[in-house]
Amino acid sequence: MKRGLLSIVFATTIAFSSGISVPTAFKANFTQIVKNRKGKTIKYKGVIVFNSPSETKWRYNSPTKKEVCSSGKDLVVIDHDLEQVSYYSIDRGLNLIRVLRDAKLHKGRTYVTKFKGKYYTVVLTSGGKIEQIAYKDNLDNQVNIIFTNTKYYDRLLPGRKFVCARPKGYDAIY
Repeated sequence: MKRGLLSIVFATTIAFSSGISVPTAFKANFTQIVKNRKGKTIKYKGVIVFNSPSETKWRYNSPTKKEVCSSGKDLVVIDHDLEQVSYYSIDRGLNLIRVLRDAKLHKGRTYVTKFKGKYYTVVLTSGGKIEQIAYKDNLDNQVNIIFTNTKYYDRLLPGRKFVCARPKGYDAIY
């Protein structure tokens, strides 16, 4: 679960890089591939919606049903399979905005940056949209997030799209 949360925090904050043009809001399908040191891989699929500066909702559809909402300071995770909602404060989350301002074009549409000894790679589409984000998380897993059917908006999306409300009967974990 922690590797998924780290992925979410990273992908959310990557949008603020001055070298990467990101609109006020976007929506995309995503595939998140996490590979551990032993080569075992798990693939998640879903939809992400984003409002600048830090409102994000990840809706995982497979292999498990989950919703993850972040305001940049707080994180809510609704696990529909477990029927529970977990609440977190992101007090130790990385501020990658500052780091990504220094991201350098590596080759073609690939940007690379280093933060606290770790490398992050961002690949853009030929149209300049975020296509992939790759990095190693704190558990030494290789994480690759691929975005498809990305739609950029020049105005904020409605706030209701970012709500992660606890369904009736679900347990709460604080």
